[in-house]
Amino acid sequence: MAKQEFESTLERRGDEVASFDDRRNGVLSWIQNTLHHSPSLVPLIVLIASVAGFGFYLGEKFFSPFALTLILQQVAIVGIVGSAQTLIVLTAGIDLSVGAIMVLSSVVMGQFTFRYGLPAELAIVCGFAVGALCGYINGVLVAVVKLPPFIVTLGMWQIVLATNFLYSANETIRSQDIEKDAAILQFFGGKISYNGANFTYGVIALIVLVLFLAYLLSHTAWGRHVYAVGDDLDSAELAGVRTKRIIISVYVLAGLICALAGWALIGRIGSVSPTAGQFANIESITAVVIGGISLFGGRGSILGMLFGALIVGVFSLGLRLIGTDPQWTYLLIGLLIILAVAVDQWIRKVSS
Repeated sequence: MAKQEFESTLERRGDEVASFDDRRNGVLSWIQNTLHHSPSLVPLIVLIASVAGFGFYLGEKFFSPFALTLILQQVAIVGIVGSAQTLIVLTAGIDLSVGAIMVLSSVVMGQFTFRYGLPAELAIVCGFAVGALCGYINGVLVAVVKLPPFIVTLGMWQIVLATNFLYSANETIRSQDIEKDAAILQFFGGKISYNGANFTYGVIALIVLVLFLAYLLSHTAWGRHVYAVGDDLDSAELAGVRTKRIIISVYVLAGLICALAGWALIGRIGSVSPTAGQFANIESITAVVIGGISLFGGRGSILGMLFGALIVGVFSLGLRLIGTDPQWTYLLIGLLIILAVAVDQWIRKVSS
């Protein structure tokens, strides 16, 4: 009799442990599935927490309309370049040349206006053409020649960077000259002010671009094909997706977006400088990774990239207002990058 009671007790406790494990696994599975289908939730939560944390510590000094819109102004260029980087990463690639293409496009816009006397509007079109051409070359080498994106864009970065310095002779076109003869080059530096908040046209361009790309990726066949190519290239080909055309179109669009960033860069700094935007490559990749976009391709959203860029901006401004050493910003951003990649790996592992 005692033996039967002992065995029944063990069975009951075993059932309790099993049910506890099921609940635990159920919660983890729910979290994993939620993050898998909405990868931008992680950077959004981190962004809200960081804004709340700095706001609580700094009060109105951080929560003022001026400070919050200043963050947007600081991340406008990174966000635009990050949009181009996002498209590439979604196809399981990476582009190390986005920053160089941005700067070369801006230099072309300035040099064609002041060296050759072209109307500024036409020079801007030429800058966009240069960006598209660089993107097209990258796309052909990746999609047709089948070279690794990392190697292709690393080489293109060196080529474009050298071309930029050779063509411009490392000369900067001054802000005063642009204001006098070609003010449209500084268009994105203009601002709309309201109750202490300053929204530059560059910030507005970033928001419009992100919304446009979000619609393009979510509600068009082209967007679905981009995700399919990044998720599994061979399966996409078997399903009838013209993978080469999709990849080339992605790189061309990325080149055009980089040219837009080059135009916005002129408005941001007021001049045309061949040495500007030197860290745009790393900053764009940082925004993409922190934004929850998988470096393995096929998963993520353009909104996540925007959240990632804003997180960097919040930490940069918040720590600066606190008065800490700037190196703390790099340290914390580095930790966020590693954490973001670890979360992505965990999501992939559990969902597989």
